[in-house]
Amino acid sequence: MKSKVEIKAYLQNNDFHKVKLAIVDIDGVLRGKVVSQEKFLSILEGGMGFCAVVFGWDMEDKSYDNVQVTGWHTGYPDFDAYVDHGTMRNIPWENGLPFFLADFSDKEGNGLEVCPRSLLKRIKKQAETAGFLPRFAQEFEWFNFETTPDGFQSGISGNSKPMTPGMFGYSILRSSLKSGFFNDLFDYCQQFDVPLEGLHTETGPGVYEAAIKYGDVLAAADRATLFKTCTKEIAYKHGIMATFMAKWSDDLPGNGGHIHQSLWSKEGKGNLFYKDGQSISETMMQYMAGQLFCLPYILPMVAPTINSYKRLVEGAWAPTTLTWAYDNRTTALRVLQGKESSTRLETRVVGSDVNPYLAMSACLASGLYGIKNKLKLDQPATVGNGYKDFSHGILPSTLQEATTQMKTSGLAKELFGEGFVDHFCNTREWECREFQASVTDWERKRYFEII
Repeated sequence: MKSKVEIKAYLQNNDFHKVKLAIVDIDGVLRGKVVSQEKFLSILEGGMGFCAVVFGWDMEDKSYDNVQVTGWHTGYPDFDAYVDHGTMRNIPWENGLPFFLADFSDKEGNGLEVCPRSLLKRIKKQAETAGFLPRFAQEFEWFNFETTPDGFQSGISGNSKPMTPGMFGYSILRSSLKSGFFNDLFDYCQQFDVPLEGLHTETGPGVYEAAIKYGDVLAAADRATLFKTCTKEIAYKHGIMATFMAKWSDDLPGNGGHIHQSLWSKEGKGNLFYKDGQSISETMMQYMAGQLFCLPYILPMVAPTINSYKRLVEGAWAPTTLTWAYDNRTTALRVLQGKESSTRLETRVVGSDVNPYLAMSACLASGLYGIKNKLKLDQPATVGNGYKDFSHGILPSTLQEATTQMKTSGLAKELFGEGFVDHFCNTREWECREFQASVTDWERKRYFEII
């Protein structure tokens, strides 16, 4: 990591006249700007004002009418934001343009309660205080289409042509069909400090899956968030649009955004989830018990959109029940045993449409809750089809149901703070209202002629 002095010298010596900055909003969307080198050096030392509207509107820039943190009632002032100089990287597909992430916080470093990156930093600190080093990674599935934003907006989105045809997961053949995009994605991500452990086709027309290299939980969330945006930008250069919607078509599997996680000892005792033999550690059992207990009350953080719940259906490679198992892809939690370096938990509820900071916050906070309260993993591992194991409950089936459970939950407020929970749940209620007010293609096809 370069110091501020080293960054200043690097920018000046390499004749960079501009720098790109970004923050992440409640939906996980990067919002940012390009500033001059002179302006950036000033920001690096003293911070900057960033318009509060990024927490006052939705992903379509429609102003919320039900949040308190900002709005017409506050006049949409600036919030204080500070560059995290440790996030510096260069954008290889933009001639090496320097890039930085920023957080919303005060001069003392206290994060804005509704800022997703600040939330994860707070929960990471809780883990470290308890003696843990959380190591996380996220993997994404997504669809790729041969279209442009103009073409997509002017046509019927459902008729967009997939980049490659047919159902052909793990296909060496299909990955060679658009090899320019495939190889640029892998290589550019490496150069952008978003290293991939693997990239392959997944089942479905034009579907890829990428596994991002694991690391410190905050760095992992940075990488996951940047991966989604850089994939879209690289795709643009190849005449392709990438979508991380949880469920693109009712005829095809959805897009998972599974999160892999382990806790390591701050005292050098290694992976605390690992245990010799055929079992798993008590720490891992408590962590899993915490997630299973908390999931019904924090589900919107890992399934944040109306569309998320179209993915969480039986037999579609996404879980519907509160279950766990060893190496079983039908359960909510999948235990992966192996060497100390690879023993971990995979939370499979998470979809590709998430804000990675919120999803990782949810996973980590709920796991820590289980450890703190010494919860027992009393329910046995599911054997066979997890979709048919209803013995320990099912997940909420709509965003409205899930949001109501979270908003009225004292547990969610205990984990994330009342200010965050109120704001986030209000934004999810807004999402539900926007959907309810819209007339869908399904309604037109069903009712236009017949009724």
